[in-house]
Amino acid sequence: MAISDFATVKFENGALYFLDQTLLPNEERYVEMQTVEDVYDAIKRLVVRGAPAIGVGAAYGMWLAARNYAVENGLLGGAAVSAALSPEQVEAWLEAFRRDGAYLKSSRPTAVNLEWAVERMDGRMIAMKAMADEVAAGKFGVLQINADYILNELMQEADNIRVEDENSCYMMGMFGLTLLEPGMGLLTHCNAGALATAGYGTALAPIHMGQERGYDFHVYADETRPLLQGARLTAWELSRNGVDVTLICDNMASTVMKQGKIDAVLVGCDRMAANGDGANKIGTSGVAILAKEYGIPFYMFVPTSTIDMSIKSGNDIVIEERDPEEISEMWYARRMAPEGIRSFNPAFDVTDHKYITAIVTERGIALPPFDESLSALMDV
Repeated sequence: MAISDFATVKFENGALYFLDQTLLPNEERYVEMQTVEDVYDAIKRLVVRGAPAIGVGAAYGMWLAARNYAVENGLLGGAAVSAALSPEQVEAWLEAFRRDGAYLKSSRPTAVNLEWAVERMDGRMIAMKAMADEVAAGKFGVLQINADYILNELMQEADNIRVEDENSCYMMGMFGLTLLEPGMGLLTHCNAGALATAGYGTALAPIHMGQERGYDFHVYADETRPLLQGARLTAWELSRNGVDVTLICDNMASTVMKQGKIDAVLVGCDRMAANGDGANKIGTSGVAILAKEYGIPFYMFVPTSTIDMSIKSGNDIVIEERDPEEISEMWYARRMAPEGIRSFNPAFDVTDHKYITAIVTERGIALPPFDESLSALMDV
């Protein structure tokens, strides 16, 4: 299948690479990440984007930060086996690791997967510190803990996060297909596909899987202003996989709905509150309101790693605001707004749960009332 010949995040021969999504659809180029600062910049500039892919990229970024610390502080043995580490050495490493994690988490505040992945890597590093303490106390006999062992453990955790996302995408695709019929017209907003994850995608997963099964969907892809993720990424990804896709401007969604061309709306999510309010790319809430008006089901695809049960409603979600030049000049040969004009550029909006027909997760489909159904899913 066509989406299998690219990877949003890949780790090869000891090096971390991101597919540079700022260059799509005109150029496919992988850029190597050499430092945690590189990873921060890549997340901030949307070289890697989409909540699950950001989480996967951040996990490998934390391994990179740990590896660089070990090299800079002489903890690795080169061709030889690394020397045993004292609890004090591991403690100092953990402190540096946590500083790098806090730095990386500050790159984008809305997508919860970033924080979730960094915290998982932090948990593995904390476990290494506990093991170093126990080794020093003689609880494991002659066992020693060294930098190679710790880095292998961190790599295993990053790999686990990637594989879990691949599996999550597959399950969301399967559950999503149960809500759809062959030949349906579908509307998407932003990009919630293979480019935003480590697998099939979230909201685009049933579209890709339907393509494999001959469902013959026709997809209308919102261009998704101001960063054009629908035009640059979704249209590229779907057409590459042979899906029948038509690109429309964001303000054309009402027209295609009124004309009866849309049978369902499929969108992703960057952070969901316990009551089912979901933050997604700016413009999503408007599409949800339109779908409600026209009686069209609105499905939000949300991996459980994106559900934040610690916040009660969307009012508690911090919305990232980005550079105004993304609106006025980023995609233009010359500036398209007056110099000095004020701009407001929130990256996300929150769709109220009352506009969501169903929430598709890798554990199953949640139906209203979402405060009850999501709680049940998250307790599985």
